[in-house]
Amino acid sequence: MGNPSGPPPDPDDAERWRRERDTEPIPRTRPDGPEDASPYPGAPSYPDGAGYDDESRSGRSWERDPEAEYRPPEISEEELAGLRVDASGMPLGPRRVLPLEDEPTALVARYLFPTERYRGEWKRHKVYLATPILIGLAATFVLGYLSGFLAGQQIAGLTTVAVLIWLGVMGYVAWKVADWFFDRFILTNKRVMVVNGIITRRVAMMPLARVTDMKYEQSPLGRTLNYGTFVLESAGQDQALREVKYLPNPNELYLRVVEEMYEPQAVEARLGKEADEAKADDGA
Repeated sequence: MGNPSGPPPDPDDAERWRRERDTEPIPRTRPDGPEDASPYPGAPSYPDGAGYDDESRSGRSWERDPEAEYRPPEISEEELAGLRVDASGMPLGPRRVLPLEDEPTALVARYLFPTERYRGEWKRHKVYLATPILIGLAATFVLGYLSGFLAGQQIAGLTTVAVLIWLGVMGYVAWKVADWFFDRFILTNKRVMVVNGIITRRVAMMPLARVTDMKYEQSPLGRTLNYGTFVLESAGQDQALREVKYLPNPNELYLRVVEEMYEPQAVEARLGKEADEAKADDGA
């Protein structure tokens, strides 16, 4: 048989090199090596940084190493301060609840039994007195002007009536101020209580274990003056204590109640640590 026509294939043929290049396995990472490290003779070489990011040059895409572009998150010292804890597990950052008096007042102590622990007491916000005080001021100006007018008209009987009405209004204002002073919202490790009344005392309480829902509401004025209304829901139908209005620092009070309900051990640890620090300061 005769020899096949045509010259033998040239190993440096560009078409053959191109076919072998396009059918080679796709590398997983970008190859590192000298510029002339091509496995095919005569293949063009690319300098570093040229051609590897251009997918249209060879039809292949390089997969980037995710660890090469990873940057650790930047955490400030203030953020780290909130995560540090002492040997007892208590956070060393800023205090989330404000300190209160260690002992209850004489007005509140009579309603606590020996085995429960006192957590704090609060009066209603002073905005509670805004209405009676405004009534007293208006009565003073109106009845003062009326008394002067009646005195000029030489009507002594009506002047006396105006003075008596003013005294009655001032008595009402004094009653509301005294009622505000003796009104207390009380928190212990077992219950919340509201004690109010001057002549007739009323004591309403709800065990913390029976509180199923708790929220507080703030009107725009309440957000400005920092007071709110607490709403407590329990599992029972008849609730002796459900809505408490004009409580100061509602967010602070909310944190205290929630902490007492869900993390009583943290409260005990914090209070115990504060007591030890107070004793150490007294000893020093």
